[in-house]
Amino acid sequence: MINLKLSLKKINKFFDDKHVLQDISFEVESGRAMGFLGRNGSGKTTTFRCLMDIFKPNSGEILLDGEKFSVEKFKIGYLPEERGMYAKEKILDQLTYFGSLKGSSKSASKKSAEEWLDRFDLLEHGKDNLEILSKGNQQKVQIIQAFLNNPDIIILDEPFSGLDPVNSALFKDVIREEIKKDKLVIFSSHQMSYVEEFCDDITLINHGQILVNDDLQKIKNEMGKGKIRIEPKEIERSELKRIIQEMPDISKDSIEEDKDSLIVSLMQGSKQFLTQIIEKDIEIKLFASYHPTLTDIFIKLVQEHDQDLGYTEMDNSGNNIAIEGKEHKHA
Repeated sequence: MINLKLSLKKINKFFDDKHVLQDISFEVESGRAMGFLGRNGSGKTTTFRCLMDIFKPNSGEILLDGEKFSVEKFKIGYLPEERGMYAKEKILDQLTYFGSLKGSSKSASKKSAEEWLDRFDLLEHGKDNLEILSKGNQQKVQIIQAFLNNPDIIILDEPFSGLDPVNSALFKDVIREEIKKDKLVIFSSHQMSYVEEFCDDITLINHGQILVNDDLQKIKNEMGKGKIRIEPKEIERSELKRIIQEMPDISKDSIEEDKDSLIVSLMQGSKQFLTQIIEKDIEIKLFASYHPTLTDIFIKLVQEHDQDLGYTEMDNSGNNIAIEGKEHKHA
């Protein structure tokens, strides 16, 4: 398996007058799993379908190592969020069928299906209909169809849905093995802990626009630069915030609240700031450099983008609420 670089360049997709994807551009490299993140309706599934040539973009191009990408030349393993296998068909038969659709012979597809069923402890259920299996085992069968016949590109959309901890651990081992084989892996999930565990890079999409496509650790370092997390031991967080705001070189905008702690952006050194805290005779439970989680990054970038587009927070129905006086378009 050679190293691959997949590039999407200025992909636009319209459905009637709805601009779903707006100049989508990002890169994915084999051997470095990429987390493709976004809220429901942000454009992730449409992007996947353009990549797999199910939808034709209105403009833009998809390249693999600088050449126009052709789905006929590379094998793609795709696990969609919405499952599509047949409940009343025998598991081995339909896995063999799906493998054949990907261009392999019936015998090769059957062999691959049996190997993966064995790996996921389901070989004894090969002649059973899918509907008799538990939800977790049905999910494992869905996962297997994405890995049939050694795909070059693997796209996993909410793959851990329905898996118990034991099966999750088994599947994690499989993903790690595929990454080590230099497969090109795109991983999409709302469970940020899984994304952080596997992904070297992240791409964040919101309202059909790419907000970031970069190395995850680099993003964390940049977002945490010059920031301190501080948690008081005895006084209320609000009281600590008031005290810090009265300090020199500290503005209201430089203080963020996060659970029981404060995140403070410093213009001065952390030692000088800590000295000022000690001089105020405040007992501190936690004083450390701020290292944002992927959830922190996601929320911050999405909220900032929503505000730029003229949206406030989501309402109870999951819809964006417009800020008066700003023009915006739903993506």
